[in-house]
Amino acid sequence: MNTTSLPMGRGTGKKGKPKYQFLSFAIYPVLIPLLYFALRNAPFLEIWNVLHRLRLWQIAALVAINITIYLLVTLRWWIIVRAGNKTIPYFPLVLIRVAVFGISYFTLGPQVGGEPLQVYYLQRKYGMTYTRATSTVIMDKLLEFLANFFLLVIGLTAIIQAGIFSANAGKPLVSLILVAAILLWPFIHITLMVRGIYPIGAALRAAISRSGTPKWIRFIMVSERLAGLFCQRNPGALWMAAGASLAAGAGMIAEYTLITSFLGINLHSWQTVAAWATSWLSFLVPLPGGLGALEASQVFTLGAFEISAALAISVVLLIRARDLLIGGLGLLLASRGVK
Repeated sequence: MNTTSLPMGRGTGKKGKPKYQFLSFAIYPVLIPLLYFALRNAPFLEIWNVLHRLRLWQIAALVAINITIYLLVTLRWWIIVRAGNKTIPYFPLVLIRVAVFGISYFTLGPQVGGEPLQVYYLQRKYGMTYTRATSTVIMDKLLEFLANFFLLVIGLTAIIQAGIFSANAGKPLVSLILVAAILLWPFIHITLMVRGIYPIGAALRAAISRSGTPKWIRFIMVSERLAGLFCQRNPGALWMAAGASLAAGAGMIAEYTLITSFLGINLHSWQTVAAWATSWLSFLVPLPGGLGALEASQVFTLGAFEISAALAISVVLLIRARDLLIGGLGLLLASRGVK
């Protein structure tokens, strides 16, 4: 399969522009219900009461660390995109990442759903083909999941060290270990692609009939090959993007540490990481924003450390305040097409 001959045209012109205008208009019926669902049950009064307890410099510190996290997450994607097109600027992609979060946060699923916006933006703004744009998102997600694997291993270690689960609670530990094993797949996938082996394409070829290859399967296979070419031709960029992803993960742990510290919750290092890990895992539940799962995770985990349920809910409210603010801004950017 020849991936080097794929066109890089802008897809604009008489037919392309109406298509993009239609897509920009069609997104409103999706975003408006998401925004309504997000705001309908948002505990604004409780959030305000918790924020009122913080000093201005503490709020500023939390805002600064969140901006840093999004800059690092965008840096990962930009490094991948720039390997194929060095003219694409960095800061406009930051707005895209915020918009992606807004869509993903308010939709069903484990924090996914906004990725098509990344593909659409690269097509509309910079003329990337659909396949090449998708390949950058594939690499971005693989490196995100790779960082998630390391974070989960650290979190699992912290959960065991903190003694959250007793020796009799074997099933939760087995479940976490299984999740860690699943998240190891990105490392295996990237390693195989570096060696010129494309597991998804191979599996699809084995599954399809001999009568022909459907167009959507060819698209997936070509996208995987383009992602593999990035791994093979740009090892330095691959390492830098992975480093940015790990740094963003470290930033998330640091942010949680600040939240608990600002609320006067005294935890040891292992306890802090364990409590963060359970909050992070709650977002893997296929509910918008981990609704209900986040609250349960913090009440259970912090309760195991003899922290009151009221303080645990305060932690949740700060996390909700952050996510509603960023998610709402993301939906606004998405509705405007992220010009």
